[in-house]
Amino acid sequence: MKARTRKEEIIIVASRLFKEKGYNAVSMRDIALAMGIKAASLYNHIQGKQEILSTLILEVAQEFTLGMNTVMLSTATPTEKITSVIELHIDITVNYSEGLAALNNDWMHLENDDLSDFVKMRENYEENFRKIIKEGIEKEEIKAQHPEVILFSILSTLRSLYVWYQKRGKLDVNILKKDMVAVLLNGIVV
Repeated sequence: MKARTRKEEIIIVASRLFKEKGYNAVSMRDIALAMGIKAASLYNHIQGKQEILSTLILEVAQEFTLGMNTVMLSTATPTEKITSVIELHIDITVNYSEGLAALNNDWMHLENDDLSDFVKMRENYEENFRKIIKEGIEKEEIKAQHPEVILFSILSTLRSLYVWYQKRGKLDVNILKKDMVAVLLNGIVV
């Protein structure tokens, strides 16, 4: 396994602190203290909190974008595509939980091009998901309910998954995928 750079270590520590306290409540001094170094030393590796936040959020946003692009290019049915999107969210939750927390809770603190890049990625992601849902309704794979309600219901569940997942003691990912797909696509009524 490749050794982490000092910058990567800083980002990992900062991401945990952002998740625990929120971006605004964490200072560069807090990050340095958590790492056992002087605050001035951080600036040898990173420009500041904004760079850390941008790195965290944009990395996760790019993972979502790449995953959605793969789904959109596939020849799968709409319900198979929705299954893939749900599984994508679960994989990102498991592999990027701190970055996902920053993405959900602190994205509005991004600045300039980073903010506009993030918003554009999020809007494109949601529009692609909306297209999948509409296609599923047209092909009668999905009940004819309002696409925005379906989109909101699925995404609000998936966006908060990282909070629930950590509190539940790391449920087996394969079981989580199977059961979340079943609940989100088929509901809970027998």
